[in-house]
Amino acid sequence: MTVAVIGASMTKFGERDAWIQELIAQAGEAALDDAGIEPDDVEHLYVSNMSSGEFQGQTGIMNALAHDLGVMPAYSERVDQTSSSGGAGIYEAWQSVASGASEMSLLVGGEKMTHRSTAESTDIIASITHPAEYKHGLTLPSFAGLTARHYLERFDAPRDALAKVAVKNHRNGVDNPHAQFRKEIDEETALESPIVADPLRLYDFCPITDGSAGLVFTTEERAEEIADDYAVISGISGATDTHVVHERDDPTVMGGVVDSADDAYEMAGLGPDDVDVAELHDMFTILEFLQMEGCGFAEQGEAWKQVEEGRTEKDGELPINTSGGLKSKGHPLGASGVAQGYEIYKQLVGEAGPRQVEAETGLACNVGGFGNCVITTIMEAR
Repeated sequence: MTVAVIGASMTKFGERDAWIQELIAQAGEAALDDAGIEPDDVEHLYVSNMSSGEFQGQTGIMNALAHDLGVMPAYSERVDQTSSSGGAGIYEAWQSVASGASEMSLLVGGEKMTHRSTAESTDIIASITHPAEYKHGLTLPSFAGLTARHYLERFDAPRDALAKVAVKNHRNGVDNPHAQFRKEIDEETALESPIVADPLRLYDFCPITDGSAGLVFTTEERAEEIADDYAVISGISGATDTHVVHERDDPTVMGGVVDSADDAYEMAGLGPDDVDVAELHDMFTILEFLQMEGCGFAEQGEAWKQVEEGRTEKDGELPINTSGGLKSKGHPLGASGVAQGYEIYKQLVGEAGPRQVEAETGLACNVGGFGNCVITTIMEAR
């Protein structure tokens, strides 16, 4: 059964006073409004969230949201797949409709993080890593620094190429009213910012963020009755890679990205050349290179050349992270993958405003941990 997306929403990302329950309620209500459906229409409710218990001491947020939205007696479920929880939520909601278990499913992703210190948030996120690596103080930023140094040296890539990713995504974020940072930066600013994990500096990293996003899924037959314009999920797949990162054969290859993208392309009957716009999980600038290569947009070791040539700019051959990406838009863990889906959906139905590009097919790649788990989703306009 073909599954359609008929509505989407996104709260303002950044530092928010609202608590997690209020954030996801805002996105849930807005998604229902955007789809033009009533709470009674929702049969399944999914909430993508990584750590509301650790960040706020609050669990059971899917039941709280079902009450707040008035969607009872809809089935509710919380989806936790670390920082790819949003992509996993898309997978769950797609499965619910594709299997016939639900005719109308609502997905909301959210996280509240900024009330904790950077050290506290970093420690919660670092719990993703294998205990043996965590014990030795390894965090995701340290993995990113080690991988970036290896990539730059192995493929003779200039340090400036990473800065160009940050500059591009900050420039795109200016046109996104929901982005955490709506401010352009130049390469000099990025290259002279404080070192975090050498050779990566402050502007190579995404911020700590609060926010929420929502998507509404139904059958294509029901979508034709409800919506003038909608998108269908033509390909979706999830994959995993080693939990112990240093056991991978090649640290510059994210196997989960390769496998999930290959399967999503096969399901859709499409290939990398068919994709018109992509949202990649640029938690660190180096990840945009690795995912471009894993999704087949560039040969291994050559993604940086496409960035330098401007191919991934908004007016380029393959616009990447028109939303501003995690770098500029922000990264509220459970919401990020849903927000990627929001951006692709809005691009495909022509509602992306000043950041609109010409697109009939879009791809979103949502990564958990340092590539430990990945969801790749392909949408097509209808």
